[in-house]
Amino acid sequence: MRGRMTDKHLFEPVRLGSLQLKNRLVMNPMTRSRADADGLVGPLTVEYYTQRAGAGLIVTEGIAPSANGRGYARIPGLWTQAQVDAWKPVTAAVHAAGGVIFAQLMHTGRVSHVANMPAGAKVVAPSAVPLKGSQMWTDTRGMQDYPTPEVLDEAGIEQAKNEFVSASKNAIAAGFDGVELHGANGYLIEEFISPTTNVRTDRWGGSVENRLRFPIEVTRAVAAAIGAGKVGIRVSPHGLASGMVGYPEIDETYVALAKALAPLGLAYIHIADHAGQKSPELNALKAAIRKVWPGIILVGGSFEQASAERAVKEGVADLTGFGKAFLANPDLVKRFQKGIALNAPDSTTFFTPGPKGYVDYPTAD
Repeated sequence: MRGRMTDKHLFEPVRLGSLQLKNRLVMNPMTRSRADADGLVGPLTVEYYTQRAGAGLIVTEGIAPSANGRGYARIPGLWTQAQVDAWKPVTAAVHAAGGVIFAQLMHTGRVSHVANMPAGAKVVAPSAVPLKGSQMWTDTRGMQDYPTPEVLDEAGIEQAKNEFVSASKNAIAAGFDGVELHGANGYLIEEFISPTTNVRTDRWGGSVENRLRFPIEVTRAVAAAIGAGKVGIRVSPHGLASGMVGYPEIDETYVALAKALAPLGLAYIHIADHAGQKSPELNALKAAIRKVWPGIILVGGSFEQASAERAVKEGVADLTGFGKAFLANPDLVKRFQKGIALNAPDSTTFFTPGPKGYVDYPTAD
């Protein structure tokens, strides 16, 4: 997609609701698996995010909004007071360094295993469709098959919505500037959106309108609870993560979602573009969403500096998200500005506990 060229550039300040971002570079959410068994983050997480406060916006790793939503090993949470208190030093340090930070709320849905969850938690989804063809890591049992999830009934759906709302309030109490609802990568919100994981025949499934009911109601409820200007939503149309597959009405579905949410005045919509990971390209869909979305569009995935600069100048994106580049380069903004070569990320330490591959990447200095 090539739009009319503008004079916008990556390193200029930009308004995000009531917030002033110092540049258009976003640290994308990335699972790092450094929390403890109780979902608490610690000093290493404080250091990790503070090192990267040069980003215009930091979106944290996925944080579980509830015990049922904590699918991966060592994922942090935001459903207990202890977890809220553990995040406070992180947000305070990022703010002291001049940064802005949103908490990404990630309910993993069927992409889960009870071995990674607190006692009494359960794997839930819109339908009893297990994720097949791959396995999940657990610290206590090693690799395990994904279980068949328990189908959410009306009470369970209401509980899941309330968990997002409660976690959003907890995020604000912990000092976050806002939240990003993770509606991508095959997790609970996208499981409701996709007809391959949502085979319901009630008001939560079937038509595009019914399959969008859960994400729309969650977003409206969270916006009402903490203010729409503090809420973003991430989507990954045509994404292939966590067993997602294509279906004919994908573009229609996501344009309808954007059109339904546009009047709320959210902080942004975050489109995860995984074209570099063998997913279909999204140029036409991004252009269609731009027509119905009057606010900020964040595009993340597969960017290099030149392509991000081009996306901003052409109006494809207002904000550009970088994942692995920020992971391996705490001073990524400075490196881009001065043309300094980047550190290469070490994939063997993406999800391992401890400081290695987390807070020990060198800066250019």
